[in-house]
Amino acid sequence: MRELAERPEDVPAVFAERFNSGDPDALAQVYEDAAVLVLDPRTPLTGPDAHAANARLQGLGVPVSVRPRHVHTSGDLALLIVDWSIEGTGREGQAVHIEGTATDVARRGPDGRWRYAIDNPFGTGAR
Repeated sequence: MRELAERPEDVPAVFAERFNSGDPDALAQVYEDAAVLVLDPRTPLTGPDAHAANARLQGLGVPVSVRPRHVHTSGDLALLIVDWSIEGTGREGQAVHIEGTATDVARRGPDGRWRYAIDNPFGTGAR
C-alpha cells in the first residue's frame, strides 16, 4: 500500500488507493486526528464518526476514482480541488453512482507527510 503523501498533490491518490483497499484503518491514516469530514454541511463529522462514515462508503464495495483539478499550497497548508466518483455495482448488486468536486484542505504534519485536515467531498454542491 502507498505511503502517506510527501507532496500535497499526492493526497488524493493516496486516499483513493486506501479507500479502494477496503481497509478503514488504512483510510483513517490519511486524515489528521482532528480532521473534519463534511458529507452534510449541517453536521460535519470528526474522529470516530468521520471514520465510520468513510467505512460505510467503503462498504459499498465500489472503487473511488479521483481527478485532481487544482492544488494551491502555502507553507504547510494546501487547498485541493478534486473531481471524484464512486461508480459501479455494489456488493448487493445495486447500481452505485456518487460523484462530486471536493474542496479539501491538507496539512503537512511534523513527519513531513500530508493529511486531510478538512475533507469536503461535495464542495459547494447543494446537499
